[in-house]
Amino acid sequence: MEVNDALVQQLANLARLEFSEQESKEIRSDLQRMITFVEKLKEVDTSNVAPLLHVSADYNVFREDAVHSSVTREDALKNAPEATTEYFKVPKIIKK
Repeated sequence: MEVNDALVQQLANLARLEFSEQESKEIRSDLQRMITFVEKLKEVDTSNVAPLLHVSADYNVFREDAVHSSVTREDALKNAPEATTEYFKVPKIIKK
Protein backbone atom coordinates (compact mmCIF):
# COMPACT_ATOMS: atom_id res chain seq x y z
CA MET A 1 0.00 0.00 0.00
CA GLU A 2 1.34 3.38 -0.96
CA VAL A 3 0.86 6.30 1.42
CA ASN A 4 0.36 9.52 -0.51
CA ASP A 5 -0.48 13.11 0.39
CA ALA A 6 -4.18 12.54 -0.31
CA LEU A 7 -4.32 9.70 2.23
CA VAL A 8 -2.52 11.78 4.87
CA GLN A 9 -4.94 14.65 4.23
CA GLN A 10 -7.95 12.32 4.43
CA LEU A 11 -6.75 10.88 7.75
CA ALA A 12 -6.06 14.38 9.08
CA ASN A 13 -9.58 15.46 8.13
CA LEU A 14 -11.12 12.41 9.81
CA ALA A 15 -9.13 13.11 12.98
CA ARG A 16 -9.88 16.85 12.74
CA LEU A 17 -6.15 17.66 12.69
CA GLU A 18 -4.12 20.15 10.71
CA PHE A 19 -0.48 19.63 9.75
CA SER A 20 2.14 21.85 8.21
CA GLU A 21 3.76 20.70 4.97
CA GLN A 22 6.80 19.42 6.89
CA GLU A 23 4.66 17.55 9.44
CA SER A 24 2.63 16.02 6.63
CA LYS A 25 5.81 14.71 4.97
CA GLU A 26 7.02 13.22 8.28
CA ILE A 27 3.65 11.58 8.94
CA ARG A 28 3.59 10.19 5.40
CA SER A 29 7.04 8.68 5.93
CA ASP A 30 6.11 7.24 9.34
CA LEU A 31 2.88 5.73 8.02
CA GLN A 32 4.71 4.16 5.10
CA ARG A 33 7.25 2.57 7.45
CA MET A 34 4.45 1.20 9.67
CA ILE A 35 2.56 -0.26 6.73
CA THR A 36 5.74 -1.84 5.37
CA PHE A 37 6.38 -3.41 8.77
CA VAL A 38 2.83 -4.80 8.99
CA GLU A 39 3.16 -6.23 5.48
CA LYS A 40 6.33 -8.04 6.60
CA LEU A 41 4.45 -9.42 9.61
CA LYS A 42 1.75 -10.77 7.30
CA GLU A 43 4.41 -12.85 5.51
CA VAL A 44 5.34 -14.77 8.68
CA ASP A 45 4.07 -18.35 8.68
CA THR A 46 2.09 -18.82 11.89
CA SER A 47 0.19 -21.94 10.86
CA ASN A 48 1.97 -24.10 13.48
CA VAL A 49 1.67 -21.54 16.28
CA ALA A 50 -1.11 -21.98 18.82
CA PRO A 51 -3.21 -18.87 19.44
CA LEU A 52 -2.30 -16.95 22.59
CA LEU A 53 -5.48 -16.51 24.60
CA HIS A 54 -3.92 -15.18 27.82
CA VAL A 55 -0.57 -13.56 28.47
CA SER A 56 -0.25 -15.42 31.76
CA ALA A 57 -0.83 -19.08 32.50
CA ASP A 58 -2.52 -18.09 35.77
CA TYR A 59 -6.30 -18.19 35.64
CA ASN A 60 -8.66 -16.62 38.20
CA VAL A 61 -6.13 -16.20 40.97
CA PHE A 62 -8.05 -14.64 43.83
CA ARG A 63 -7.24 -14.10 47.47
CA GLU A 64 -9.17 -16.08 50.03
CA ASP A 65 -12.44 -14.41 50.93
CA ALA A 66 -12.06 -13.78 54.64
CA VAL A 67 -13.74 -11.38 57.05
CA HIS A 68 -11.37 -8.89 58.68
CA SER A 69 -12.03 -6.38 61.42
CA SER A 70 -12.63 -2.81 60.35
CA VAL A 71 -12.62 0.66 61.86
CA THR A 72 -15.62 1.26 64.08
CA ARG A 73 -18.10 3.97 63.18
CA GLU A 74 -17.14 5.95 66.26
CA ASP A 75 -13.43 5.83 65.43
CA ALA A 76 -14.09 6.92 61.85
CA LEU A 77 -16.31 9.80 62.92
CA LYS A 78 -13.63 11.04 65.36
CA ASN A 79 -11.62 12.20 62.32
CA ALA A 80 -14.47 14.27 60.87
CA PRO A 81 -14.40 18.04 61.32
CA GLU A 82 -18.17 17.87 61.83
CA ALA A 83 -20.34 14.80 62.35
CA THR A 84 -23.50 13.44 63.91
CA THR A 85 -23.70 10.11 65.70
CA GLU A 86 -24.14 8.27 62.39
CA TYR A 87 -22.52 10.19 59.52
CA PHE A 88 -20.11 12.91 58.39
CA LYS A 89 -21.61 16.37 57.94
CA VAL A 90 -20.39 18.31 54.93
CA PRO A 91 -21.18 21.82 53.76
CA LYS A 92 -24.05 22.19 51.31
CA ILE A 93 -22.65 22.99 47.87
CA ILE A 94 -25.63 22.44 45.56
CA LYS A 95 -28.28 25.14 45.35
CA LYS A 96 -31.85 24.54 44.22
